[in-house]
Amino acid sequence: MKLSEIYAILGLDNSNLNGDFEITALNSLARASQTEMSYCDGETNAPQIPSSNAGAVLVTAAMAHLVKNRAVVVENPHLAFAILSKHFSNPLFYPNEPAKIDETAQIMERVHIGSGAKIGARTVVMSGAYIGDNVSIGADCVVHPNVVIYNNSRIGDDCVLNANCVIGSDGFGFAHTRTGEHVKIYHNGWVEIGNHVEIGACTTIDRGVFEPTIIKDYSKVDNLVQIAHNCELGYGTILVSQVGLAGSSVLGRNVVMGGQSGTKGHIKIGDFVQIAARGGVSKDLEGGKNYAGHPIMELKDWFRMQAKILKTFGVKR
Repeated sequence: MKLSEIYAILGLDNSNLNGDFEITALNSLARASQTEMSYCDGETNAPQIPSSNAGAVLVTAAMAHLVKNRAVVVENPHLAFAILSKHFSNPLFYPNEPAKIDETAQIMERVHIGSGAKIGARTVVMSGAYIGDNVSIGADCVVHPNVVIYNNSRIGDDCVLNANCVIGSDGFGFAHTRTGEHVKIYHNGWVEIGNHVEIGACTTIDRGVFEPTIIKDYSKVDNLVQIAHNCELGYGTILVSQVGLAGSSVLGRNVVMGGQSGTKGHIKIGDFVQIAARGGVSKDLEGGKNYAGHPIMELKDWFRMQAKILKTFGVKR
């Protein structure tokens, strides 16, 4: 839509618009082109503004001078972005295009296969599964009953998706008004699952805001796990039941997270880290170590602390 239309949607004064042009999409500061709009909602991302190629950027007045092309000054950039995300959201359905199903694939009854979907050789899709538009599933996969794979998701070879798991659902993201209303942020990313990956029953993997949520090769995810938007699981990661990853958590290779452990958003966990059950990851973790507790600490320190507590209160094991 035209930039002038965006001004109207946001209730901005366009008398100082100084030239109109078309905005084709919303995108991150790092990825946006000159025909796209981005936003910056705080000091954390402010250093990315000067190098961004975005044609227009939603910013506060204090950050307007950092914008290379067009600064669109608003009181709350995050809220403005959320409002606009609905207008730029991906369609629920794409133009009808025949699916490409390998002749050796086995599709059981009561399966929905969307427009332009691709299903590879010897893959089995069981009853009740929903395969969305433009979904790609590789060879030798097993899609169990009632699995939901939303539009644009990409599944590699030799993957197992157990019953009722959901791949590519909208992320849990909202901006908030002054009076307490919550405005949905529509997610236009997707999910990429590598080769030899298993996803447990009733596990959910949300698509990214602009970019993919990534599950790399040989990762194994147990039942009832929540993986939020823009997370990345490294090669060979293992997540035990009821693990919860907040948005943009990045796990290195061969990370193991015990049952009911979880992360806050925007953290990085190094290679070969192991986190004990119910560990709460609130900061970046160095690779090659074992951790436990909340707040998180090295496992050996957690054992010492527990022993000291027991001794202090005279508790016998």
